[in-house]
Amino acid sequence: VQLQAFGGGLVQVGGSLRLSCAVSGSLAVNAMGWYRQAPGKQRELVALVTSGGNRQHADSVRGRFAISRDNTKNTVDLQMNNLKPEDTATYFCYARFPTTGPYEHTQWGPGTQVTVSS
Repeated sequence: VQLQAFGGGLVQVGGSLRLSCAVSGSLAVNAMGWYRQAPGKQRELVALVTSGGNRQHADSVRGRFAISRDNTKNTVDLQMNNLKPEDTATYFCYARFPTTGPYEHTQWGPGTQVTVSS
């Protein structure tokens, strides 16, 4: 199983970016989402979406970011609007997969840098 992330980059305050993540090697995917980690800070959840379409966004991004997924393609996108300097971080996509055992398998994608300049 592999996760590939696309998007990210440098944007000015108030700008927009779109991150995309594609899962390959597995037909069944449970929750998918995005975490981020800023220098000197812990990794934090940004948003996730279940296979059934239930979405969760962190308080800090609610109303500005929107997560979506395409179950036919096993992709998850994060539309980020009205970006702020505090959104600067490395963003990681992740996915959870069903297993034959009682626990899910979690896979992380490579980080992609988002930098918001003021």
